[in-house]
Amino acid sequence: MARRRQLYEGKAKILFEGPEPGTLVQYFKDDATAFNSEKKGTITGKGVLNNRISEYLMMRLMDIGVPTHFIRRLNMREQLIREVEIIPLEVVVRNVAAGSLSTRLGIAEGTRLPRSIIEYYYKNAALKNPMVCEEHITAFGWAATQDLDDVVALTLRINDFLTGLFLGVGISLVDFKIEFGRLYENEEMRIVLADEVSPDNCRLWDSKTGEKMDKDRFRRDLGKVEEGYQEVARRLGILPEAGVRDLKGPEMMQ
Repeated sequence: MARRRQLYEGKAKILFEGPEPGTLVQYFKDDATAFNSEKKGTITGKGVLNNRISEYLMMRLMDIGVPTHFIRRLNMREQLIREVEIIPLEVVVRNVAAGSLSTRLGIAEGTRLPRSIIEYYYKNAALKNPMVCEEHITAFGWAATQDLDDVVALTLRINDFLTGLFLGVGISLVDFKIEFGRLYENEEMRIVLADEVSPDNCRLWDSKTGEKMDKDRFRRDLGKVEEGYQEVARRLGILPEAGVRDLKGPEMMQ
């Protein structure tokens, strides 16, 4: 395995220097966290599954014209991506009441919302990613008004498409969290979908039984966490034929 210089390590992924300028290698870990890292653990094979699921969903979104940082999958745990300037926001789309929305507003979990709701959270682990509004975002310069307009337009397209895609395989897209970045090419800037789209940042319920197939199984100690992720991959038709097998990470240069 080639030695690469590590640039960043987050809760679920590691970023390495890419083979060409303007590229990065994104490595998916099995580490799992919840409640702003208050709960930590390991979900065996999660990195392999999230790599495949995110690849599939990014490619399907690119097919309908959604720009992303994704270039191609390199192996079982790594992707080649474009280097972007991450906008320090977590954009959350809610279609059904669950999680913190139910807690904050006293809405019974599973209640379908009158319309999809977009929320913003400032990406700052030390502050536990506080919820913010558009006034905060533009006043503090995290994103310009035009940037935010692009983010909202892309987010609504992503939600519409993924809702239909998952419904087609018997899964309800309850809510999800995505991130965006600024991609600079030929002296032009555009907003693109970044990070990942996987059961780590989506609430995915069986559309008939309501069974959870996402990280809530880890958050709530429901058991069969790996099986939930595997079922999502299986329904999307992308579970590796040999099943989930491990792949050692690249050697790192400090």
